[in-house]
Amino acid sequence: MDIKTATALRRLRLVSAPEAVSFLILLVCSVLKRTTDFNAVPVMGAVHGVLFILYVVFWIDAWSRTKWPLGTAALYFVLSVLPTGGFFAERKLKRAAEDEVIAARARKEGIVNA
Repeated sequence: MDIKTATALRRLRLVSAPEAVSFLILLVCSVLKRTTDFNAVPVMGAVHGVLFILYVVFWIDAWSRTKWPLGTAALYFVLSVLPTGGFFAERKLKRAAEDEVIAARARKEGIVNA
């Protein structure tokens, strides 16, 4: 894996958890708006919107660089629209990065020829 691909995956991983948190906070703010006088929806809507757009941009970049199969790319996109999906995306991307590091070390040491 080249450095640009690793960077694209890292950016996607780093924005996935904050995007999920902002989505959950936005849902709470929506409930509070309807049940109390507290209205933070405009602010949280903007924050979540920016994070979601970043997630989608980073998702497209990661997909184009990694050449994921359509199913894998679709999974990461679907996880972005689920309230807690970003946490699962972050975890899955972190495991994939760790596996890639292990594989690179094995190739470097001559254990694996892949």
